[in-house]
Amino acid sequence: MTTDLTRRDAIRTGASAAAIATLPSILSAQSPARVKLRVLETSDLHVTVVPYDYDRDGEDNTVGLAKTATLVKAARAEAKNHILFDNGDFLQGSPMGDWMACKRGMKPGDVHPMIAAMNAMDYAASTLGNHDFNYGLDFLDIGVTSANFPFVCANVGKADGSALVRPWLIIDHRCVDEAGAAQMVRIGVIGFTPPQIMQWDKGHLDGKARAGDIVEAARREVPALKAAGADIVVALCHSGIAGGSYRGNEENAALHLAAVEGIDVLLTGHQHLVFPGAKAFDGIEGVDNARGALLGKPCVQPGFWGSHLGLVDLDLEYAGPGWKIAGFKVEARPIFERTADRSIVSKADADPAMFATVKAAHEATLVYVREPVGETSAPINSYFALVADDPSVQIVADAQIAYVRGLMAGTALASLPVLSAAAPFKSGGRGGPNFFTDIKAGPIAIKNVADIYPYPNTVQVVKVTGAQVREWLEHSAGVFNRIDPERTDEQPLINPAFPAFNFDIIDGVTYRIDVTQPSRYDGAGKLVEPAARRIIDLAFQGRPIGETAEFLIATNNYRASGGGDFPGTRTTVVLEAPDLNRDVVVRHIIEKTRIDPTADNNWSLAPLPASVNVTFLSGPQSASLKPASLKADPAGDAADGFVKYRLRS
Repeated sequence: MTTDLTRRDAIRTGASAAAIATLPSILSAQSPARVKLRVLETSDLHVTVVPYDYDRDGEDNTVGLAKTATLVKAARAEAKNHILFDNGDFLQGSPMGDWMACKRGMKPGDVHPMIAAMNAMDYAASTLGNHDFNYGLDFLDIGVTSANFPFVCANVGKADGSALVRPWLIIDHRCVDEAGAAQMVRIGVIGFTPPQIMQWDKGHLDGKARAGDIVEAARREVPALKAAGADIVVALCHSGIAGGSYRGNEENAALHLAAVEGIDVLLTGHQHLVFPGAKAFDGIEGVDNARGALLGKPCVQPGFWGSHLGLVDLDLEYAGPGWKIAGFKVEARPIFERTADRSIVSKADADPAMFATVKAAHEATLVYVREPVGETSAPINSYFALVADDPSVQIVADAQIAYVRGLMAGTALASLPVLSAAAPFKSGGRGGPNFFTDIKAGPIAIKNVADIYPYPNTVQVVKVTGAQVREWLEHSAGVFNRIDPERTDEQPLINPAFPAFNFDIIDGVTYRIDVTQPSRYDGAGKLVEPAARRIIDLAFQGRPIGETAEFLIATNNYRASGGGDFPGTRTTVVLEAPDLNRDVVVRHIIEKTRIDPTADNNWSLAPLPASVNVTFLSGPQSASLKPASLKADPAGDAADGFVKYRLRS
């Protein structure tokens, strides 16, 4: 395994451990020497450099690497010794990323605008996130090749057994100790990404790549990394923090990774949360949500889209024959804060030099997203999409059903009914009180379609039975907490741990959801309450669905490949279409010229007793947009800029 002399010369020359041994030692003869080292992290940037919301076509002071870069400069100025890492998910996630991949395209030698911005920031290394595989290995390779910093990922490789990127490296980082003497700290860097990429991007990766368990990869590679002379090991873990027993192949494996001997620092991501601090991490055994530690080891997670900069301040002591961590302090430093009146106060100005790196791409993206494709006769929003049938999801359903019927015409499956599974992708939650689709009546452009469908999924069709339709919906209904009809105190309806993009609404059938029943499945798709049934009155064309009846469901490659762990979704894929779901929606609007976005109310919540106090959250702009059919009343402001509603019977 190649190690490195410095972050620049050795990375580029590939100097060997033997070459390092010939260097004169610059370690102080006096011991114990002490070094303060600041480790900085960005993660889940998702092609978000400019503080701009392309979907809403306006400035956004809550996002942007250009703002995070200002925090990086300040953090570097505060510390004598510092090193910056990225934790993956940089190539996909904004209209700029889609413009590059789907409109402009890339050829060998091109520099992706996200990479151009990162090249200007002196990163030491990065790992690969799951979304970096969304456009295929060729696109990823061009992006990685254009970076002036290396990538590491230990649990992913090519199908033939060769490396996709190196599993780990060692950076010989020159530092100044507390006495003012020069020292060398050998920093081992190892990377990981969720093994679920083989499901989520099956079409791109099947037969081309392989991915294994994060913890197993660490147990295999970390001893070699330590044997090569690493003083401390930093894990770039594009995986989140979750409790429970280790079972293998966890999507969020950071806590189990912390148990691997030899790993000293964990830089995490993927969940789009902030650690330390997010309430989601309270009460998990082994997680110190105040100090920022997993099993006693320093750990940070810096939000998403550049919202925070992760800082881990290490106190290192030379304990011969190497450096050890004697103490640490962890912080997730934000680029903004939200005041009590829900206004945004910026805590970092955008770095003009960073904006300059993507200026041309930013301007081209604006042209791209502003391109009109049709008109809508009514507003389209998702403020209430988790509690009532919603026009933003209906548009996707209508487009997918029409598209699949056209493809199936004349085939042996043409006689089967076509249903559609789609989710309200933007519905607040971790994305914040502005993370909702909000389109005014009038002209509709590509940016608006991206607001409705933000992911670059492709259409796939699965063949299912009536029983599988029911189980699909049962898992989807896990988005709701169980409501006790006997209680009169406040009960939140929505389970914040359940991603809204897994709340599939199946159009073409009718049903109600009884939230007084426990969820039949847990978040991992495991049957936990066999006797529970939340889905009631499930019918097709007014008649109860037979268990053996057959249907086609138009969905996306993420779901058809097992994303979300829905029962029955991977049973029979009958069509892998070449088109993006978003493009299907665009074409549908172009063909219609003018759309009339109206929910058909094919699903609803079963009535609750008038005595129960059930609440849910929405965005502050929702007050005038509540559907007339939804029985809910405003109930005041909630935390983090949201507003609260109370359901009525």
